[in-house]
Amino acid sequence: MKRTLIALAIVSATAHANEGMWMPQQLPEIAAELKATGLELNPSDLTKLTEFPMGAIVSLGGCSASFVSPQGLVATNHHCVYNSIAHNSTPENDLLANGFLASTIHDELPAAPGSRIYVTKEVTQVTEQIIDSDTAQLDGKARLDAIEANQKRLVAECEADAGHRCRVAGYYGSLEYFLIKQLEIKDVRLVHAPAEGVGKFGGDTDNWMWPRHTGDYSFLRAYVTPEGESAEYHEDNVPYAPDFHLELASSPLNEGDFVMALGYPGSTNRHRLPSEVESTFEWSYPKTVENFTTQLAIIDSVTATNKDAELKYASRVAGLNNYLKNRQGMLDSYGEGEMLERKRAEHAALTDWVMSSESNREAYADDLEAIESLLAESQAQSRADYYLNNASPRLLGVARALYRLAEEQQKPDSDRDLGYQERDLPRFEAFLRGMERNFDVEVEKALDFHNLSAYANLPEAERNADFDQQMGISNNMSDADIRNLIDSWYANTTLLDLEARLELLKQSPAQMADTDDAFVRAAVGLYAFDREREAEREERGGKIQQAYASYMRAKIAYMNSQGEAVYPDANSTLRVTFGTVEGRGHGTYDGTAWTAFTTLRGITEKATGEGEFNAPANQLAAIAAKDYGDYYVESLDSVPVNFLATLDITGGNSGSAVLNSKGEFVGLAFDGTLDSIISDWDFNLDNTRSIQVDWRFMLWQMKHVDKADNLLKELGVE
Repeated sequence: MKRTLIALAIVSATAHANEGMWMPQQLPEIAAELKATGLELNPSDLTKLTEFPMGAIVSLGGCSASFVSPQGLVATNHHCVYNSIAHNSTPENDLLANGFLASTIHDELPAAPGSRIYVTKEVTQVTEQIIDSDTAQLDGKARLDAIEANQKRLVAECEADAGHRCRVAGYYGSLEYFLIKQLEIKDVRLVHAPAEGVGKFGGDTDNWMWPRHTGDYSFLRAYVTPEGESAEYHEDNVPYAPDFHLELASSPLNEGDFVMALGYPGSTNRHRLPSEVESTFEWSYPKTVENFTTQLAIIDSVTATNKDAELKYASRVAGLNNYLKNRQGMLDSYGEGEMLERKRAEHAALTDWVMSSESNREAYADDLEAIESLLAESQAQSRADYYLNNASPRLLGVARALYRLAEEQQKPDSDRDLGYQERDLPRFEAFLRGMERNFDVEVEKALDFHNLSAYANLPEAERNADFDQQMGISNNMSDADIRNLIDSWYANTTLLDLEARLELLKQSPAQMADTDDAFVRAAVGLYAFDREREAEREERGGKIQQAYASYMRAKIAYMNSQGEAVYPDANSTLRVTFGTVEGRGHGTYDGTAWTAFTTLRGITEKATGEGEFNAPANQLAAIAAKDYGDYYVESLDSVPVNFLATLDITGGNSGSAVLNSKGEFVGLAFDGTLDSIISDWDFNLDNTRSIQVDWRFMLWQMKHVDKADNLLKELGVE
């Protein structure tokens, strides 16, 4: 991978120990830190994405995973395949509750529609091709349009290699761009998932907490055609043979040992401006907590007596609970700390540095001022649109997307907006098919009633006239009026039928406009308004892109002048983070020290036989019998379950393979501790701890409880 001058410069300094989600090509520049922490591999080998071990690391498009056998077996978190387990569950055959094990490859089940495994094949620096000389002269929407056109051209050229999915990712506030080429494996099958009482043991009570005793692991398998090509599910497809796969550790993992997590962290915000910190923590996150709390209460109420609906919304509920606790934890840490004050002080120091010389002022001052004004405009618009955006029913969102697709399909493919090209059609179809097992009318009506009531009760001047007209909203609506209106929408739509939804993928704008469907009709009527609002966002977004890139250029130069390294914020691209297995001298709530490992004893102590702590009876029996087998650790007098490490991870790292100093598999990252998740915004060296499921527990559970002998053999365990 080609390195730019920026990439070379930013790693010349030393970061705080264990801090950083590093791009693989940066690792040779921090080789001294890696070696000092205990890495035995050559750091340069970790830059080779198509060789060991990076060639074994894959993305699930939201979670991380890794190949762990020559037959395309993939290890990831239980919560990363939760939707696929729920999709295959029925009230009569509840795989969530009971777990699933395919005795042979012929028994493996198709994962949820749209499931993918992405295998990175190439990463190329393309900044000068995205921001070429002509694009550099533009601003506003014209700039964004030119950037998008350049992205689409590079992606189309890349995807001319059939079976691959490509994207252009921006780094450092879109100061730099890289083209990422991945093999897109479309036939993904569920192989093994432990019972929910293992994979989600502790549920939301233990989520983000320590001590933890959760067996958050599952297995998928990648399939391709007999010729080795990417293809949708077919009974004749065969397991994919990866070039590389991870091997289980050959030696015990102990406290103090080097570990590294290889995966695809979603997003962090460590380079955000103080105004963004303030807006997020004092408005956006509190609104999120309020909204998610209400959604969960509504879903719980409606599904309490409907097992099928409960299964349909199980994955959504799990996600809402996860994000709710995450956001509330961040708010608590923010309220107890002084992050905003420190961010303001850091930004003031940067501003002073910019104003300290004529060359700095000429290079950065205007954009530093512009970015603040632009962000204020964006934040104000978000607040103004909050209730309007929430009031849009889920089926209206589906109809809007389908009508937008129909309009875009009238253009040549290269001229269509991102997300609406031919390459995106399989995702549309998968989404529409997935609704069969994730949509319930009564649940959606209840959610719509809450959201529409909040919106309809706003003064008319604060509502949107276009939305009101299309959705039939008027002044002074009673609860009965709102319920009757919602009932009329669902009584006059075909979107509840799978075949009708799929048929809309083929219709022209004229055909969709000639409809009596309440949601489709509204989507057609709102199209002009939607495009007008989008154009306004893009005009501002283009200016923000230009100013933010300049801001990041200034920040990099300033921090380098202070002897500090600057790694890019996470952006769902492959990263490496390293640290050590390490407990903590203080707990979050009771002040007690945290040991590095938890054991099977904790499962027995927590198990209640019901709810979140309903450990399976056969698991408890194996623990009671001290049936530890080869996985007993004398120093723990038990089998390790989870362990803490100083790994710098975030959402998207779920399922990341955790390797030891030799590059051997020792576990899967699945969580962080509640008081350390603020590190997404403000890295805290003292508190930051990641939580991993130990590979020895995975193997113990598979052998002594689930009797997954076929998989153990495939993993090389006799």
